[in-house]
Formats: sequence, C-alpha cells, structure tokens
Amino acid sequence: MKSQNRLTEEEMERYRRQVILPDFGPEGQLKLLNSKILVIGAGGLGSPVLLYLAAAGVGTIGVIDGDVVDRTNLQRQVIHMTSDISRPKVESARERMLALNPNLNVVTHAMFLTQENASEVISQYDFVIDATDSFDAKFLINDTCVALRKPYNHGAIYQYQGQTMTIVPGSACYRCLFDSMPEKGDVIGPLGVVPGILGTIQATEAIKYITGIGQLLTNRLLTFDCLSMQFNTFSVLRRQDCRCNLSI
Repeated sequence: MKSQNRLTEEEMERYRRQVILPDFGPEGQLKLLNSKILVIGAGGLGSPVLLYLAAAGVGTIGVIDGDVVDRTNLQRQVIHMTSDISRPKVESARERMLALNPNLNVVTHAMFLTQENASEVISQYDFVIDATDSFDAKFLINDTCVALRKPYNHGAIYQYQGQTMTIVPGSACYRCLFDSMPEKGDVIGPLGVVPGILGTIQATEAIKYITGIGQLLTNRLLTFDCLSMQFNTFSVLRRQDCRCNLSI
C-alpha cells in the first residue's frame, strides 16, 4: 500500500472517535494507516488482536497460522464462526477482518513460523504480536525480533491468568524472564474470556507503539488473574548475559 499523508472523508468519519482523542489526532490515525503489523497466531489471543487492529485502521495486517478451525476453538477464538470449521484460520480471520473494515490490506501466511521462515516474514513488518500458545514459538519470535531489532509484544495465558510485556531494541526481552525452555505441562483451559482480555491489551500496546502515545510495557511484565480480578505489574531487568544485550 502507498503511504498516505491525509485522511479521506470516509476515514475521518470511521475513525472520528479516536481521532478526537487527546494526543492522538489525525496524525496518529495516519501512522496507523501507514503501518504494518504482524500477528503470529489466529487463535484465542490472535482473535481479539486482529479484530481490534482491523477496527483501529492499521493499514496492513499480516496474520500467520498454519492451523485450521476446530470445533473446540470456538469457545475462545471469536474471530471464527461455526461455519468456518475445517477452514484455514488465516482465511477465516481475513474474511472477518475485511467484513469489519474493507479498506485493510490483510496479508495471510498460511504456515507456521519456523526457523527457516521467521526472519523473512518478520522483517516485512513494523511491529509484531506474539499470539502463540507454545514456548518453542515464543522463544523463536523473541530471538528473531531481537536479532532484527523489531519491536514486539509477548502474550501468554494459562487457565484464568494472563501475562504480557513489550520488547523494543534495548529493553529486557523474553529470555530475561526465562533463561531456558520451561517444562511443558498439561493443557488445561483457558476460560474463554481470558485471551479476550489479554488480546485487547496486546492490541493496545501495538497501537501505542505505532502512534507514540502513552507508556509501553517495556521492562515491565503485566499479569492478571480473572478469578480475583487482580492486575499487577513487575519490573523486568535485562540480564547481562542475555542476547538482548549482546545484540546492541
């Protein structure tokens, strides 16, 4: 998509409620329209992320996922419908996003992120959102983004809980939290609304980064528990032997 330097009348009408926000303005909307954001995973976390980025007017949204819609997904993956069962998730997600906002450029990558394709895919985007559910993928996303100096947001859920932090060049990264691969436990849950809560926070971090508003969750881990409705933020220090230091 070509770079845009002014909003059309239709765009002013569509995005008016956020354009009139303090510190946002037409300039913030233009930054979104000219941005490229990659969402890795079109499942529980990816569903709200993709829908809210589409609604916000992010010009180019990439979505990468090699899976198909399963009936068990529908309890939490709200971008997909019952009629989408057995369809590739990226196709189902793209259809729903364009139904919401037909002016988007949605780029689908119908595959899983791997060591072989990670750098090529991630290098095309301004910001990356980790909406995956495996530690292998999370370490791969972190290491690739750190090496390419690409900002990204990490998100993870478990049962009734969620956590997220944003990583930019020079900040603490995912490996500052976990030096090595945590032990894999049984898949239990999550409560369907948990990825919805976390996904909207992840979308917010992406919008804040692109527009330059607010304070990002850099060097901070946000956690929440739905059962108690407790939200906490913890400082995360860069480890001196971590690759986020070695890459600077």
